[in-house]
Amino acid sequence: MAPSIVALIPARAGSKRLPGKNIRPLAGHPLIAYTIAAARGAGIFGQVIVSTDSEDYAAIARHYGAEVPFLRPAELAGDLSPDIEWVEHALSWLAQHGRRYDAFSILRPTSPFRTADTIRRAWDQFLSDPGQPGVDSLRAVEKCKQHPGKMWVVRGGRMLPLLPLSPAEAPWHSQQYQALPEVYVQNASLEIAWSRVVFQGRTIAGQVIMPFFTQGYEGFDLNRPEDWRRAEELVAAGEVALPPVEAPPWPGAE
Repeated sequence: MAPSIVALIPARAGSKRLPGKNIRPLAGHPLIAYTIAAARGAGIFGQVIVSTDSEDYAAIARHYGAEVPFLRPAELAGDLSPDIEWVEHALSWLAQHGRRYDAFSILRPTSPFRTADTIRRAWDQFLSDPGQPGVDSLRAVEKCKQHPGKMWVVRGGRMLPLLPLSPAEAPWHSQQYQALPEVYVQNASLEIAWSRVVFQGRTIAGQVIMPFFTQGYEGFDLNRPEDWRRAEELVAAGEVALPPVEAPPWPGAE
């Protein structure tokens, strides 16, 4: 029997860089609608759960087909609250109510171009891992656009390489990008992990992490006004498609 998995969509109401971003309208629907649609369309989840501290956000999430069986406590919804706290809260609540899952996936609303196919592809990869030791989690990554080998820290009016690993005779900061080792950065589109990493190690990733290489705009993340403008441009130009949403638009999102 295939392992069970639950989708966890975080949607706290206190964003500072882009206020209200999780429910801000994009192409006729609140942003969170596209992540809910992709999760439901993937067909792999026992439940699609939204973890939010807002009754208003909860109502919007339910309108688009997600479950919101609890509100996230305020102490777990601050600017500096680590992911492990709300994930542990969600999985523990579900377990206490007879709903235990072998695995979970974090799907953040700020990646609206991640599709149902993206999620299925990641789940298939996670389950097919032949490596030893067994993988704890999978995390979406993409190749760095700005290489950390050319990054610096400043101390007392002097600069030091952020990565002191390059050969002295040919330091990375003085090489062409094409000559540098490939480096990847995580994006916010998705994470998958076995539930045991939360309950046994109190982490959302564990120690053995598998890369999931996103394609095209799957990992595009909306966190700043300029990100939002770019997303609107991409959709308007037909360069990228949003996951199809079956529910009618939430009032005020058209």
